[in-house]
Amino acid sequence: MKKLLVLLGLCAIAITLSAYLPSGRHLLTKVELGERLFFDSLLSRNNTVSCATCHKPEFAFADTLALTPGVYGRKAKRNTPSAMNLALQATYFWDGRAKTLEQQALMPIENPDEMDTPVDTVVARLNESAFYREAFMAVFNERATKESLAKALAAYQRTLETNQSVFDEWRMWGDDEIVNAAVKRGFVIFNTKGKCVQCHFGADFNNPDFRNIGLFDGKSLNDSGRGAITKKINDIGRFKIGPLRNIAITAPYMHNGMFKTLKEVINFYNDPSSVVPGSINRDSLLLKPLGLSEQERSDLEEMLRSLTDKRFVKGGH
Repeated sequence: MKKLLVLLGLCAIAITLSAYLPSGRHLLTKVELGERLFFDSLLSRNNTVSCATCHKPEFAFADTLALTPGVYGRKAKRNTPSAMNLALQATYFWDGRAKTLEQQALMPIENPDEMDTPVDTVVARLNESAFYREAFMAVFNERATKESLAKALAAYQRTLETNQSVFDEWRMWGDDEIVNAAVKRGFVIFNTKGKCVQCHFGADFNNPDFRNIGLFDGKSLNDSGRGAITKKINDIGRFKIGPLRNIAITAPYMHNGMFKTLKEVINFYNDPSSVVPGSINRDSLLLKPLGLSEQERSDLEEMLRSLTDKRFVKGGH
């Protein structure tokens, strides 16, 4: 229900922010301006990379590569997370370094491995564009600024919410026939033996915590994650717990994209030591193998697949 109220609220905001461009060319909203910017490579140094280059709409605004190339083919340091279902999040990026969507929106622009452009340069480009000059004046009553650029991008991202999966129809709307027995069994595993619910719960199946699931060994797996932000030893190897909505179409998985399939992810959680022996500071929840049978792992995967929004399902509506 909380998810539904957020979606309804975003629709109302979009309506109230409507404004005609002075030229009368078309109706414009802050969200529409943000969408235009999200897909515009003008934000990158060499005009080749947009936000959508890494956050592909057909893959729930994630990517299909472990590490996505930015300008000049430079690879990002971490896997591209989905840009959907962010309205309820407390922090952003794998290490949680951004506290708001507005902060998050500008960081990839200046990141040398992504767009590699000073934000001031982007703002100057926007104000040199006849379209964007008119658009920012119509929506914000001023020429483009760093703040208004961030607000427009964040406004669009806040609309990328989903709650129309078969799982939602089963659990939220009471349609007991919409999912098969495997999904129902998988949900039991999710909440009990699999321990998934201890980290993944709420409207988007995540929580504000950072956890070390065993993907840091100080050697081949040397990304310290949250520890690099807080400088705390206990945070080394901890990463943001991401939403599970649409997880079936956002492969590859984890902060480094090391797992290609959901099956690999579940097998890892079932026995982390067999995949990454010698991990450092692994969370107490995963110190012992879960002992999931092959059938239980298959059922859990079916449950996770049921979280895919209908817009991404063939024949969905």
